[in-house]
Amino acid sequence: MEPLRIRDYIFKSRLIVGSGKYKDYDEMLACWDAAGVDCVTVALRRVDLDHKKEERNLIDVIDRERYTILPNTAGCYNAEDALRTARLSRELGLGELIKLEVIADEQTLLPNVPATVEATRVLAKEGFTVLAYTNDDPVGARALEEAGAASVMPLGAPIGSGLGILNPTNIRIILERAKVPIIVDAGVGTASDVTVAMELGSDGVLLNTGIAKAKDPVKMARAMRHACEAGRLAWLAGRMPKREFASPSSPAEGRFTG
Repeated sequence: MEPLRIRDYIFKSRLIVGSGKYKDYDEMLACWDAAGVDCVTVALRRVDLDHKKEERNLIDVIDRERYTILPNTAGCYNAEDALRTARLSRELGLGELIKLEVIADEQTLLPNVPATVEATRVLAKEGFTVLAYTNDDPVGARALEEAGAASVMPLGAPIGSGLGILNPTNIRIILERAKVPIIVDAGVGTASDVTVAMELGSDGVLLNTGIAKAKDPVKMARAMRHACEAGRLAWLAGRMPKREFASPSSPAEGRFTG
C-alpha cells in the first residue's frame, strides 16, 4: 500500500491510533505493534509533564525512532487554549505537527468549527502542520482547508461512540472537493467501519476507543490494520457498478459449448 503523505510527513500506514483508555502502557504498545502504525496521537493536556524521573511517562515510553508523535489539543474548549497547547507541544520538542481539536461542549464532544478555523489560520501562519478535526460538514471542511489545514479530519460519528460512519454521503462530498488528505476521525467501533471509510476514498483513519475498549484490544488492532489495507485496495480497484436487477455471473455470450 502506498504511503500517506501530509506535507513533509510520510507514513507507511494509513491508520493512526490513539494512546488513551488502555489498561496500561504494555497493552497500548502491543496494540500499536499489532495495528502496524507509525503515527500515534497523544493528548498533551493529559500528559503529566511534572512526573518524577523514576516514573514512566507516556512520552517516555514511545519509541521515537519507530513512531511519529501526533500531539493533539484534546480537552480544549476555545481557540486560545488550543493555540497555547500547540505552542507548548513545539516547545517540548514534539515538532510542528499538531492535531487540532476545539470542542464545543462536554456532553457531545462535537467540534467548535468556527474556533477551529480561527486556530488553524493562526497555527498555519506560525508554521505548524495542522490536522484539523471537524464535523462531517463539507462547508466546514472547505473552510479549514482554506484556513491552511494540511489535512482535514471529519468525524465518522461522535468521539468514543463506536457508531461507525453515520453520514457517508457527506464524507464522499468532502473527499470530492478536497485538495488535502482527508482522514476520518472518531466514532469507529470495529474493523468494518474502517473499511467503509477507506472504500469511500478516505486517505486514512484515526481511531482509539474501538481498539482500547474491545474485549481483546490486540486482536482488534490487528483487525483494524487489515481493514484499512483492504478498504484502500478496494477503493483503488474500483467497485463494480450497482444494478437494480440480477446479472448472471456466467453470461451465455461467448460460452464454450464443446
